[in-house]
Amino acid sequence: EVQLQASGGGLVQAGGSLRLSCSASRVTLDDYAIGWFLQAPGKERENIVCLSSSEGDLYADSVNGRFTISSDNAKSTVYLQMNSLKPEDTGVYYCALKYGELCMKDMNDMDYWGKGTLVTVSS
Repeated sequence: EVQLQASGGGLVQAGGSLRLSCSASRVTLDDYAIGWFLQAPGKERENIVCLSSSEGDLYADSVNGRFTISSDNAKSTVYLQMNSLKPEDTGVYYCALKYGELCMKDMNDMDYWGKGTLVTVSS
């Protein structure tokens, strides 16, 4: 069974940085599109970034230029570097996988989910 575990969340002041990690087991990341989703308080879970073999990295407008996704397939780990954090970045961050080479923005299209990690950005 595929397992994903996100980590690296915490409390940070606005303007600060965090790096989230998503470790995967029993899966070959090369075979999947990788997404990070944010569920802000009181809001639906939304896709903020995706990495796939055919489309590269795609970012939501809200994080473009501030967040960077990367993967270390040898370690089966995906990273999300978050810079210039804003209070509106606060929420639970989830990593998810979709088999294939296309990015999916709808959470219902993802195949596997990890438990989220909470990020709180104070003003």
